[in-house]
Amino acid sequence: MHLHILGICGTFMGGIAAIAKAAGHRVTGCDANVYPPMSDQLEALGIALTEGYDSSQLQGTASGADVFVVGNVVSRGNRLIEAILDAGLPYTSGPQWLYENVLSGKWTLAVAGTHGKTTTASMLAWILDHAGLAPGFLIGGVPVDFGVSARLTDSAFFVIEADEYDTAFFDKRSKFVHYRPRTAILNNLEYDHADIFADLAAIETQFHHLVRTVPPSGKLVVNADEASLARVLARGCWSEVERFGDADADAETARAEGAPPPAWRIASDGNLTHGRAPQGVLRWSTAAPQLGRHNRLNALAALVAARHAGVPVQAGLSALAEFHGIKRRLEVRGVARGITVYDDFAHHPTAIATTVDGLRRAVGHARIIAVLEPRSNTMKLGAMKDALPESLAAADMTYCYTANLGWNARAALAPLGEKAAVHDHLDALVEAIAVVARAGDHVLVMSNGGFGGIHDKLLARLAAPR
Repeated sequence: MHLHILGICGTFMGGIAAIAKAAGHRVTGCDANVYPPMSDQLEALGIALTEGYDSSQLQGTASGADVFVVGNVVSRGNRLIEAILDAGLPYTSGPQWLYENVLSGKWTLAVAGTHGKTTTASMLAWILDHAGLAPGFLIGGVPVDFGVSARLTDSAFFVIEADEYDTAFFDKRSKFVHYRPRTAILNNLEYDHADIFADLAAIETQFHHLVRTVPPSGKLVVNADEASLARVLARGCWSEVERFGDADADAETARAEGAPPPAWRIASDGNLTHGRAPQGVLRWSTAAPQLGRHNRLNALAALVAARHAGVPVQAGLSALAEFHGIKRRLEVRGVARGITVYDDFAHHPTAIATTVDGLRRAVGHARIIAVLEPRSNTMKLGAMKDALPESLAAADMTYCYTANLGWNARAALAPLGEKAAVHDHLDALVEAIAVVARAGDHVLVMSNGGFGGIHDKLLARLAAPR
């Protein structure tokens, strides 16, 4: 089968391409911007790429394609999709193609949630792999232990990061309703994706659609500390539920009134319990400690889900002791003049707050310089701008990059006073950081995009003679 993939350089669609190629299909594709690292990964697989969406592809790389797999970045008015529709050519979405050609018949373990999907899915895939189950997976990032974001195996198990964003221009359901998991993690649920969801209730509806797809013999692994998830389950649940949560008392306040307490708990020292019975201690690799409360909860969710697939908790804990994290999750990009520069994907106020908090716990009283690019659709719309000052409060200084931003970042960050600065030009931003940074500082760069290569530019500027 010849697949031509529209939007192929996105992490998800690029993963589809790699899996389809591994399955023996001929794969070609196109995207508005064809650039490394995804373009290099795809070309290394022998996948021909075309830049742009010109309809001439139907006589070129896409000639004779059996099906066009359409990413959700493609909308009506796109020249190529209009030509495909006019010609009556077969098309489908990435999630639908994946279910029909890969997931059908497998034990799918899906990881859903506003935050932590990539990390939790990576932990889960690593636990299963460490136990000898060799799962296939499709993850929205690159786990260091695997080196790739997607792989196809002969295993009965497949781990997938289950995104609530819509599927395609012709299918406005969330991607995750296509996956039909036997094990589903509901990690957390907050308002996000302001470009397609009116409010939190609309997202809760989509999560309940996911709950409806889990079979009665399946299992839902649910964060008991999230009132939003309690509301989702209150709409109806037909599968076994295992709840997990924070053992610290202050987490109790977040739980919905009347919601059952978690059977599985993890404490700040890593001690794990089921009911009152000790289950072991979570110990991270000293080479790659996964910082913060959120990562303890991510790990607990992965352990409980892996247990459903037959991996004992102790085996899962042994695997996590050798887990090396995910690229772009507090990833150290380099050290210059004694200044450490990190790259992190955080782009929602809650994720920003937990990332800063995790780094603060690791570095103690050392200075943290937070550098933020509000790049996601939600952030560009300004839906979360009022929450930014509190999410950045634990940083000693904050720099915000405001190119192409439609709201006043200076006004939004005003509560931070002199601790915040705003820049419209990348070079000026790099220079401003380089001037104030000193040995022992930690520069935390946060964006869900490439941020114009700021990490390398900053490291080069810091290393240059003063």
